[in-house]
Amino acid sequence: MTQISRRTLLAMGGAGLGLAACGNGLGSGRGAQIDARVDATRSYLLSRYPGTQDLINKASGVLYMPLMTEASFGIGGAYGQGALRINDVTVDYYSAASASIGFQIGAQQYAHALFFMTPDALADFRRADGWQLGADARYALPDRGGAIGTDTTTTMAPVIALVFGQSGLIAGASLAGTKYTRILP
Repeated sequence: MTQISRRTLLAMGGAGLGLAACGNGLGSGRGAQIDARVDATRSYLLSRYPGTQDLINKASGVLYMPLMTEASFGIGGAYGQGALRINDVTVDYYSAASASIGFQIGAQQYAHALFFMTPDALADFRRADGWQLGADARYALPDRGGAIGTDTTTTMAPVIALVFGQSGLIAGASLAGTKYTRILP
């Protein structure tokens, strides 16, 4: 058996942590990459679902999550990164993660946006250490004609969630149990 000195072990651990930091999406230029994806997602929403312009105009802030990747085989998980924009300016970056268990198998990718319709809802989100989508949120569903179902009861909700762009082999996408955490660019 080969003996490993403490110094070698520490050097290997430091190198491993350095590599992990490079791969975790928090390196230099990462904020610009997230912003570019958010810009593309926002443009897609506005071109595909014109009703989102009204939501954007009324919202105190919008959290765009351009790419969520979900996979499951009995136990599932999803992860993605995005940006919170106020007056169409990025103010913070966030990660979203969720886990699930049950009869499920497959993989999919999707995007979503959270529209914070009141200043209090936005403040609660920004103040929280890790925020979860609550029961007070409403889902706005795009129809095949490209319209967003936003009636007066939906637009009066503190948070409106819009899931779109699903592709993959899992039916549906849910944001229940998703935890949002502020990250550094």
